[in-house]
Amino acid sequence: MFFDIFSITLHLEMENITDKKIAVLLSGGVDSSVVVYELARQGLHPDCFYIKIGPEEKEEWDCSSEEDLEMATAVAAKYGCKLEVIDCHQEYWNEVTKYTMDKVRAGFTPNPDVMCNRLIKFGAFDEKKGHDYDLIATGHYAQTEIIDEKKWLVTSPDPVKDQTDFLAQIYDWQLKKALFPIGHYMKDEVRIIAEREHLVNAKRKDSQGICFLGKINYNDYIRRYLGENPGEVIELETGKDIGQHKGLWFHTIGQRHGLGFGGGPWYAVKKDVDNNILYVSKGYEPLTAYKKDFPIHDFHFLTENPWNCESVKITFKIRHTPEYHPAILEPTGDGAYHVHADEMIQGVAPGQFCVVYDEMHHRCFGSGEITI
Repeated sequence: MFFDIFSITLHLEMENITDKKIAVLLSGGVDSSVVVYELARQGLHPDCFYIKIGPEEKEEWDCSSEEDLEMATAVAAKYGCKLEVIDCHQEYWNEVTKYTMDKVRAGFTPNPDVMCNRLIKFGAFDEKKGHDYDLIATGHYAQTEIIDEKKWLVTSPDPVKDQTDFLAQIYDWQLKKALFPIGHYMKDEVRIIAEREHLVNAKRKDSQGICFLGKINYNDYIRRYLGENPGEVIELETGKDIGQHKGLWFHTIGQRHGLGFGGGPWYAVKKDVDNNILYVSKGYEPLTAYKKDFPIHDFHFLTENPWNCESVKITFKIRHTPEYHPAILEPTGDGAYHVHADEMIQGVAPGQFCVVYDEMHHRCFGSGEITI
């Protein structure tokens, strides 16, 4: 039944793009493959592009990358679409990796997936090929709406898979070109379509890990560039020496698992970057691991600033989870705001993006970086 309902919805969306030149970023996964199907069934024949990025800084592919390209090739051929490989390897390692390392070196918690969308999928690709196209279609679980003749990013009906938080730093011109043909589906529905259409990757597992790098261990990724820098671990409340860490960049505020200190449980609650000290608190869910009020800066609006008042009710999230937190957003300066959450939030860390939505967590306004 849902296929009939969504066919009508999607058809209405497609009526406005039938005369557009469309590029599809085809990764070899099930989501982007169903994107090609959705466009093809509307009589459209988009050009498909596979973005080539190796899992190592030196440009080498692994078996997983080769399998991705094989899957993408098969799907493009099935719908009579041409497929071209676009090499964004150096751009990724020069831009996304640089952003990540600069942030962790400063003691912050970066989000490479967010910057990957801004700098690579809708950035480097557009410079290399996307500029020849009216729209760039991806397999993101997100939607767009035209409100007052402006294009806005809105959430997917699947709260677990929704990816608007990963898109909350793209530029307005990038959003104008973005097309999310499966954004109105639940993940299970996408799987059903893939199996029904006998797509070669219908049963393939979703990719995990860092954008484009897959299952690479995050700490190994950091260690490769920054090495280790041992320092003291101190209990915040007592000043007691707990042990040593191997580098502040291996830890994030709110972290409990993987600290490796006896007598716990311990939570990482503060970093002193100047003195290379990691502060921890003991116990299950200590209050020091929570915050209710925190500042954000460099707020990036996706479409425009919709607020003309002193403070506004919003919802927000600081990590990729299904939950949205209600709060009051108070402006404090140029691009700066203070978030006053209704409840205590665990693991608020500098460098994280606070992604801001309306009260119904439907429309995504943008995001700012947390500065504690």
